Amino acid sequence: MSSLKPQHFAGKVALITGAARGIGAAVARAYVAHGGRVALVGLEPDLLASLSDELGESAAWWEADVRNSEDVRDAIDAAAAYFGRLDHVVANAGIASYGTVRQIEDQAFERVIDVNLNGVFRTAKYAIPHLERTKGYLLVVSSLAAFSNIAGLSAYAASKAGNEALGIALRQEVAHLGIKVGLCHPSWIDTDIVRNAEADLPSFKAIRTKLPYPANTTTDVETCAEKILIGLAKRKSRVYVPKAVLLANWTKAFVNSPATTPYVRLLTRKTVPAMEAEVEALGRFHHAHTPVTDQK
Repeated sequence: MSSLKPQHFAGKVALITGAARGIGAAVARAYVAHGGRVALVGLEPDLLASLSDELGESAAWWEADVRNSEDVRDAIDAAAAYFGRLDHVVANAGIASYGTVRQIEDQAFERVIDVNLNGVFRTAKYAIPHLERTKGYLLVVSSLAAFSNIAGLSAYAASKAGNEALGIALRQEVAHLGIKVGLCHPSWIDTDIVRNAEADLPSFKAIRTKLPYPANTTTDVETCAEKILIGLAKRKSRVYVPKAVLLANWTKAFVNSPATTPYVRLLTRKTVPAMEAEVEALGRFHHAHTPVTDQK
């Protein structure tokens, strides 16, 4: 990571939710590689323990479900007590669902909102007292989906758009405390969410190939972690992965305008029924590992 010094985060501590795999695990490895220590929070004890062992004395882990306020509060308080401080918090835990609004079970839709949006709320709420002591930084992991929505991912899009609104309002609420809040908007990252969705739903992969850049590409998780660490170091208001996601933010009014309706109708006329048929045949509304982990 050429733009950061090898010991850039020396003496600093980051708490990461959804740390067992994907973006969370990659950020943890990169943070420790640059001198920091990490509190790993998630729902997969075996993976968390393995990652903690890999990172050595610079890491410790806590099992917690971000849908449970007591779990989140206890894990954050315990991590702060263990390390003596929290400088950075990465609210990363997230899941996706399959199926259109008319098809998906209520509980599956609600679970996505509870993990992705309410989980960020709980993480932020209980981290604020600790971040106030260090004048720290909270990064909310939203998504390209906050700006660019895809049929069949309505719960995910709603949760990530909610993340953006929550993060912007929260930024104003804690500014006087010396806390900075940033928003991260990854496009498609090479994690379980994307790989499993493409494996489970061929129509999803087909839709992606017809979308404009960067929605039609996948970024490796190490590059995503690098961008996030730069965001932590510079206390950025926005972190775009890749940088072209910025264009989706700037052009979202046009993309969602009547001008694009003919193209959207053409794109979804066949792909939406195909996706619904694939979900019905699959017999589930989440990735295979989601009931166990609820994490990215």
